Amino acid sequence: MTDALKEDLRQYLQNARDSVVRSLDGLSEYDVRRPLVPSGTNLLGVVKHLVGIELTYFGDCVGRPAPVTLPWVEDGSIWESADMWATPDESREHLLGLYRTAWRHSDGALTALGLDAPAHVGWWAEGKRDTTFGHLVVRLVEETAHHAGHCDVVRELIDGRGGRDSSAVGDEQWWSAYVAKIQAAADMFRKS
Repeated sequence: MTDALKEDLRQYLQNARDSVVRSLDGLSEYDVRRPLVPSGTNLLGVVKHLVGIELTYFGDCVGRPAPVTLPWVEDGSIWESADMWATPDESREHLLGLYRTAWRHSDGALTALGLDAPAHVGWWAEGKRDTTFGHLVVRLVEETAHHAGHCDVVRELIDGRGGRDSSAVGDEQWWSAYVAKIQAAADMFRKS
């Protein structure tokens, strides 16, 4: 049961990872970096953020130090949100390479550790820092899926391309009619 559960969790994690990476496909350097919502969310920044999440939760927190050093973790600028955007000298290829390195490291942890293995998250609140690897796995799956959803929305704001299953739901004409129906319902509540 535990091996099957670990494999299910790994597959859901990989699906979310693939969705995040796919959101960058075919976009310019400008489009993968530009903030499109008031919080500053941008596609390449999400990738950079997830690199750190994977390498810390499945690295130091479980006694498996990361195979690379992340400058924004090392210098503490992560606490100033330096992990949420790509600097001009951080290329898309470099950050995607780091993300794939994080995947390999995380997948190694999934192979090596039991879900009940102890974990310690030093930046969590006192009294909550000691947990299990299983808890961190579920948290990482949730975090990655959460951000994959952000990436779908940001990508849609850039060029209108929907998430991975949007074409299975309907074609462009179907989506236009669907959105018009939603807009008409919302318009019933518009204040003059």
